[in-house]
Amino acid sequence: MNRIGIDVGGTNVKIALVDENGKIIYSNSIPTRAELGYEFTVSNIKQAIYDLLKETKHTSSDIEGIGFGFPGQVDYKEGIVRNAPNIPGWVEVPIAKIFEDEFHIPTRVDNDVRCAALGELNYGAGKGCENLICITIGTGIGSGLIVNGKLVRGASNAAGEIGHIKLQYHDGPICGCGDTGCLEAFASGPAIVAMAEEYIKGGKSTKYREMANGNPITPYIVCEAAKAGDPVAQRIFATIGEYIGIGMAGVVNLLNPEKIIVGGGVAEAGDYIINPLVDAIKRRAMKIAGSTVEVVHAQLGNTAGVIGASLLIES
Repeated sequence: MNRIGIDVGGTNVKIALVDENGKIIYSNSIPTRAELGYEFTVSNIKQAIYDLLKETKHTSSDIEGIGFGFPGQVDYKEGIVRNAPNIPGWVEVPIAKIFEDEFHIPTRVDNDVRCAALGELNYGAGKGCENLICITIGTGIGSGLIVNGKLVRGASNAAGEIGHIKLQYHDGPICGCGDTGCLEAFASGPAIVAMAEEYIKGGKSTKYREMANGNPITPYIVCEAAKAGDPVAQRIFATIGEYIGIGMAGVVNLLNPEKIIVGGGVAEAGDYIINPLVDAIKRRAMKIAGSTVEVVHAQLGNTAGVIGASLLIES
């Protein structure tokens, strides 16, 4: 039977009908409009599901399950979004019950990166693996952990917060979590922007400054500058990649994965970030675990979240 996967982001909500082979049959996207409250977004998602059913000539009885992926803290067992920091108003929302009451279809909810890990494990870069780490690098750094073929959620559904591994004992940059010295504070999108702006203040002539043309610097612009040969931009990604590699070396020692799958907006820098990441793991991880792991790009791109969410009903 087919399933519905829903990937909720701060800007848009992606909705897809996915078959048992991980193929997307139908997809749509609607604006999140978090500023109007979660009820507004929920109402729009309900309507989008009704539209999906109508356009694909399905009824509720034709759908095996609905799966939601959310950024932030999610209680998988209870089906509740505890807190989604990037989507204001989503606090203690019983999303599974809301949609089961509406459609009478079993509904599951999980963290969006864990959903992406499920998608990559079953139909993407992790196919055939038993042990892998899927990380996404964007505004923050999150991960989904697969150990012995199973998704790891932890005692309170909070496993995988790789972005909050500590790289510095005292002081260090302040992280969005309120602590200092977190990997995420050193190596996420905002860290790229901060580093880029520091180089400009230091008097460096950079291509990304020209490309911004007076507008704010973004990770995307720095990425494009690196691809265009800007040595300063390339140096920024080399530094970011090394930070992530140092953080991941500890995880490699702990879990001994076959693969680390790298996705998210910052990963669009490709080898400019992957190569220093790999080098850092080789230098800093224990030899056996470090020589086993392979670092690869995510394959499913923007569809990983909806495909993975559709698999929650069986995970």
